[in-house]
Amino acid sequence: MEHNFEPLKNDLLLRAAWGQTVERPPMWVMRQAGRYLPEYHEAKGTRDFFECCRDAEVASTLTLQPVERFAGLLDAAIIFSDILVIPQAMGMQVEMVDKKGPHFPSPLQDPEDGQYGRVLAGDVDVAAELGYVYEAITLTRRKLAGRVPLIGFCGAPWTLFCYMVEGGGTKLFAQSKKWIYKYPEESKKLLAKIADVCVEHLALQVKAGAQLVMVFDSWAGELGPASFKEFSEPYLAHIAQKLPQKLQELGLDKVPMTVFPKGAWYALDSACNLGYNVVGMDWLQDPAEAVRIRGDRNIVFQGNADPGVLYGSKAAITKAVEDMVKGFWVGNKGWIANLGHGITPGVNPDNLKFFFEEIHRLTKS
Repeated sequence: MEHNFEPLKNDLLLRAAWGQTVERPPMWVMRQAGRYLPEYHEAKGTRDFFECCRDAEVASTLTLQPVERFAGLLDAAIIFSDILVIPQAMGMQVEMVDKKGPHFPSPLQDPEDGQYGRVLAGDVDVAAELGYVYEAITLTRRKLAGRVPLIGFCGAPWTLFCYMVEGGGTKLFAQSKKWIYKYPEESKKLLAKIADVCVEHLALQVKAGAQLVMVFDSWAGELGPASFKEFSEPYLAHIAQKLPQKLQELGLDKVPMTVFPKGAWYALDSACNLGYNVVGMDWLQDPAEAVRIRGDRNIVFQGNADPGVLYGSKAAITKAVEDMVKGFWVGNKGWIANLGHGITPGVNPDNLKFFFEEIHRLTKS
């Protein structure tokens, strides 16, 4: 199906992500459409989180709210969805519990658990199971009318695996560690299965209208260097290798790809070799040191202000932006300005606006 979308008026993010020299760094932030915005709660109404994701009209409205609020400051929209739609598509039940977060009533217990076999053997019809995501993307592209590009995303195999065995958020990661250290081969089979579903999901998002895709490995930092190389990196590399092939099969052009291995600061050098155009990083990484590690590789960095700075003073926000600009903004290329993770609850939207304005001000050539 061919979509006739309006031409892009602001392609700064795409040019930067391809590693081109640009007039200023593009900017957007993670959890851009969310509960820090009063208009989010108004549009969400009494629906639960996943109901919002499954309603294309609501999802597109929420996606556009920050683009409209911060008009002229933002260079991208990111589709309102969730990383846990993939476990749902794979046949697992996921609920969003108010004030608690995601909850799997029946997580995967061990390889003898009948559910593990079903999930592994299941033939996932991604297009049918996640059609609502693609519908929301197409509708959002139409509503954007070329103002800024639209980002699609998925969770990384390791992060999704953790949710599927833990049953929700955790501080100990006891089940995840039990699986990889007690059942390493069975864990790898599941990680490979998730990676294939990720490729399909990202490709269908591009087909629907996404212009850049991002893989969130939110729990990468729970692995040490050796276990990251074994249980996360190969599956991130698989997505980077297979997605362009899948797009070609669908008759689609390649899009820039971003990987975000949160907390895995030790893996920055190898993350630059995974096949992604953009490497996202959290605030644990020093910008200038990251640029030194990258060397002459044409890799773009995304990040990395501590989201907590948005609770602080304007002077603190300015200082955070100055540190990023000084470290990352070298030769008018190689940086997409962002936070080092998602916006946290209770942030004043005016502080976020000031963050954007300071990036504009401090990178004017």
